Amino acid sequence: MTLLFEKERECDLSFDPEKEAIRVLEGALTALEFPYETQIGLTLTDGPGIREANREFRDTDRETDVLSFPMVDLPGPGDFSDEEAFSLSTDPDTGEVVLGDILINTDRVISQAREFGHSVFREYAFLLVHSLLHLCGFDHETEAEEKEMFQKQDEILNRLEIYR
Repeated sequence: MTLLFEKERECDLSFDPEKEAIRVLEGALTALEFPYETQIGLTLTDGPGIREANREFRDTDRETDVLSFPMVDLPGPGDFSDEEAFSLSTDPDTGEVVLGDILINTDRVISQAREFGHSVFREYAFLLVHSLLHLCGFDHETEAEEKEMFQKQDEILNRLEIYR
């Protein structure tokens, strides 16, 4: 996996966010049995930065914790069988599937960790896994989708030994 990592602002998360993102995302892709070499973009921003992106790309004028921008149109959650869909999203220079981009609000990482009573790292890892699942076709628009997605999140985080 190639991670295209960018920090729009400095933030001390008390761990190396790029190194940990690689570890968490690679572990999640392995758990999902993702069959391709992949490229993922990850940008760390703040509240105003994510609000601007949310307004620009989703026409929603509010701050959020994470945004996901999938590049592959999958037939269903975690269904990696459509080789044509992946070939349309392959970087010709690297041969990697460009899975999509993740934008994380580090202000929310810190405040939500405090609110939920777990570590900043756990919240960061949770948002990475949550967003990766969106890139892999999972959603939480209906109760059934939410149940499936949240169960998958828990399975992956437990497999990575990242607990609340």
